[in-house]
Amino acid sequence: MIGYKLFRLRKDGTIGPLFINRKQVLPIGEWIDAEEHLTKGYAFRPGWHILEKPEAPHLTNKGRVWYTVEFKDFTIKTRPTNQGGKWFLAKKMRIMNHA
Repeated sequence: MIGYKLFRLRKDGTIGPLFINRKQVLPIGEWIDAEEHLTKGYAFRPGWHILEKPEAPHLTNKGRVWYTVEFKDFTIKTRPTNQGGKWFLAKKMRIMNHA
């Protein structure tokens, strides 16, 4: 399946997760397995969080970039519209290109 994910854009041009395991550098074009990280202050929702559209009104785009991603082995989590609506929680993801 194809979806959209918002990443943190670093000064050196690399991208990484927004909140959990922030230091991780994510490769483009390679399949990446999701990891599980219990993090204080955050709900435990393992998997890559991916949306149907590049829209997440509850998050800022400052210092961040949307990418089109391919994903598989997922479950669906229904969230409020202001949080992007339907989330796909994927076990595997491949970052493709800027959305």
